[in-house]
Amino acid sequence: MKVQAVRGAIQVAENSAEAIRAAGARLTAELLARNGVEPRRIVSLVFSLTHDLTRGSPAEAARSLGLAGVPLFCLQEAEVEGSMPRVIRALLTFAGGRRISPVYLDGAEALRPDLFWAKPEQG
Repeated sequence: MKVQAVRGAIQVAENSAEAIRAAGARLTAELLARNGVEPRRIVSLVFSLTHDLTRGSPAEAARSLGLAGVPLFCLQEAEVEGSMPRVIRALLTFAGGRRISPVYLDGAEALRPDLFWAKPEQG
């Protein structure tokens, strides 16, 4: 079994439980969809939140997407001066064997401008 990992991030509009859950669900859904990952193939999903996101959990949102049996973990991102505020990052580890597609949404694209292929193709 080949194990792969893919990253993603999303900037959250505000520090509210609803906004954090919605962003966590959107990021998780996009990571799974773009990478063709079924829940049974997930090894683990780790989320980090910047220090200014304190009112909700993206893992809670992931569980609502049918990932109740997946090991999920949340932690606080290192506080680095000048870093982008209100960001959820994710590291999805899964049994794979295909090209991975990182997901950066809602302003978080600025975190990795080197990943020109991280955005969906425009038609």
